[in-house]
Amino acid sequence: QVQLVESGGGLVQAGGSLRLSCAASGRTFGNYAMGWFRQAPGKEREFVAAISWRDSSTYHDSVKDRFTISRDNTKNTVYMQMNSLKPEDTAVYYCAAGFVLGLSLLSPSAYIYWGQGTQVTVSS
Repeated sequence: QVQLVESGGGLVQAGGSLRLSCAASGRTFGNYAMGWFRQAPGKEREFVAAISWRDSSTYHDSVKDRFTISRDNTKNTVYMQMNSLKPEDTAVYYCAAGFVLGLSLLSPSAYIYWGQGTQVTVSS
């Protein structure tokens, strides 16, 4: 069993930055792929970024060159640095963990464990 706790969300003006963190319990954190997803009101949950257990990262086109995902296996934590934020980035952001490879990294259904979410609001 893995428990995930997100933090770092908040209200920021367009063009600003936030750093999300996701702390995981459990001894096998390094074996999991970690993903960040987001869900805006009235919309489906969508993929944002993911990092494999081998530290290979992938991003949604809308956040490439603005967001950076990273992990620290010594702290059982995954991070997402979000720069140049836009109002359309406003959503609840969730981290997820699973034994996921390749294109499955983009699919919410491939992940086993989910955090409770953290709100990110970007004002124009």
